[in-house]
Amino acid sequence: MGYLKERVAYLKGLAEGMKPEKTSDEAKLMNAILDVLDDFAIAVEHIEESQRQLGHQVDEIDENLADVEDIIYDMDAEEAYNEIECPYCNETIDVSMEMTDGEYDTIECPNCHRDIEFKWDNEGDDADMNS
Repeated sequence: MGYLKERVAYLKGLAEGMKPEKTSDEAKLMNAILDVLDDFAIAVEHIEESQRQLGHQVDEIDENLADVEDIIYDMDAEEAYNEIECPYCNETIDVSMEMTDGEYDTIECPNCHRDIEFKWDNEGDDADMNS
């Protein structure tokens, strides 16, 4: 971070070591250039600090987003599909609570197109066949 400021300070030391006449045009130009270089070094130092802070903030946002994703995926897992077996064609069907209206429901088997009646357990986690 302070590397540029150190180099500018070194250049200022070299310029002073040359012992230019302070009123000469060359000395004025050299001092002005060194002042601008010093301003650039300070600006870069501020940008680097801001970049570091933004990096920390992005890391925190990323961690928070990961927490939100975990919550959402856990919710999705709670609403996951349950597998039931059609009593008519013995094919496995994925059923979710969202596909039904309540505790008891009937769905049409997508394979044999016959109605299958089932009941959700108390928590809505599993579907039990009523055949």
